[in-house]
Amino acid sequence: MTFKFFLYFAVTIVVIWAMDSLNINGLFKKNANPLQAKVFYFLLGLSIIYLVTNFFLDLISSVSIL
Repeated sequence: MTFKFFLYFAVTIVVIWAMDSLNINGLFKKNANPLQAKVFYFLLGLSIIYLVTNFFLDLISSVSIL
């Protein structure tokens, strides 16, 4: 449980750092609602965090390190 929490925490920091380099303004319409863009950006971040964390958990369990 604690390992999974720390893995989620570490991946969250890395994903936020990596997504900070994106310029997502080019992906949206010119007159798009800024709230929609923020919600999309937030959901995209959550999705990436979930996928990367589960990838590492599956990798660790298949290699039987822990």
